[in-house]
Amino acid sequence: MAVKHRLPGSFISYRRALRVELRKAIDSCPSALGSILRYHMGWQDEHGHSCIRESGKFIRSTLCLLCCQAVGGDTSQVMPAAAAVELIHNFSLIHDDIEDASYERHHRPTVWKLWGQSQAINAGDAMFSLAYLALLRLKEKGIADEKIVSSTEMLSLACLDLCEGQYLDVDYENRLDTTVEDYLDMAAKKTAALFALSTSMGAYLGSQDSKLVDSFHLFGKELGIAYQICDDILGIWGGEESVGKSVTDISQRKKTLPVVYGLRNSRGEARKKLEGLYSQKSIEGDEIAEVTKILDHLGAKDYAENLAERYYDKALAEVEATGLDRSGQAPLKETACFLLKRDF
Repeated sequence: MAVKHRLPGSFISYRRALRVELRKAIDSCPSALGSILRYHMGWQDEHGHSCIRESGKFIRSTLCLLCCQAVGGDTSQVMPAAAAVELIHNFSLIHDDIEDASYERHHRPTVWKLWGQSQAINAGDAMFSLAYLALLRLKEKGIADEKIVSSTEMLSLACLDLCEGQYLDVDYENRLDTTVEDYLDMAAKKTAALFALSTSMGAYLGSQDSKLVDSFHLFGKELGIAYQICDDILGIWGGEESVGKSVTDISQRKKTLPVVYGLRNSRGEARKKLEGLYSQKSIEGDEIAEVTKILDHLGAKDYAENLAERYYDKALAEVEATGLDRSGQAPLKETACFLLKRDF
């Protein structure tokens, strides 16, 4: 059995404080709706009983804190901003599960599967609202009003990008002409926008240097694209045990990078087969293995891994461009390496 790559030490060190801040935000929600949110976060079971089943790795919120730390800021001051980013991410997951008809997340039934689509939409909307309330708590931490206003604008713009990226992701399911450039545009919005928000907001709240903020924004964007490509690879070759979902990206006809590459580079019978399968409403059973076999033959996994490496290298170059000392850069590089090499 393969050994999972462990979370970096920096994630562990911030995890408790992040959980406290997230609890504060979510516990302010009305009890019935709040119970659904706590279930999604892994703090309660479906009956409302407390449990210890933390879901998620807190990647985006931890990146926010690490970037604040890297520029010499006080991470305790920006904890509400880190929580806001995490809440937005989870809002998107709840709605994403509805759109993808996903039955499981982190090896548990999704919110919509237990409470229905309507209540899941309400839960996601509540999570979205709580994110903005969390951001306003920056004032209690001594952050200047002008920075809170600017952070709110940053969050709003990232949310718009995220929604557009999700729109493109769904739209591409019904198209066979998606290019790698189309895919990268979608990934830059659906995933990388929130990564870039996390890194740039952390730097912005922790410093007064606009050039540093720009470098951290690009760091997050490049890292976010690399992360999405790695997610695509896991979505096909990772298996249910790794990804915690019962439905693969292939069965949902997602135009992930390996599939886009396969559709653009296959020829003859392989191309005809792929186009036929991706013209169906769903891909099931042995058909999933057929798609994987074609992608393997075309070297789609290798292509995706190499492209992820390129974006990872670009992300590291942005860290170098900050000019920060090695101790400031080290946690960011460690995190980037983990995100590229992760197997869960």
